[in-house]
Amino acid sequence: MKGEGAIVFLVAFFAMLVATLAAPAIPPGRQLYSLLGVPDTDYPVLGIQTTTLVIAAFNGIFYGIIAWLVFTFGKRIIRHP
Repeated sequence: MKGEGAIVFLVAFFAMLVATLAAPAIPPGRQLYSLLGVPDTDYPVLGIQTTTLVIAAFNGIFYGIIAWLVFTFGKRIIRHP
């Protein structure tokens, strides 16, 4: 089926987005944000600090890519033993 990897990525992305909004200290989001050299801001977007939203997006993308890679290579290994 086409698009399975995209579904895996999206599920992992949203799971980590929500988890990071609850606990913004989950790595590596904060470290990636610090690499940008952008100052922290308390400006709220939908009631959530902008810095926290950016950190959550970084974590979602990072862990989404990892989940997608594990799924893709795991699927290939299972198909071609």
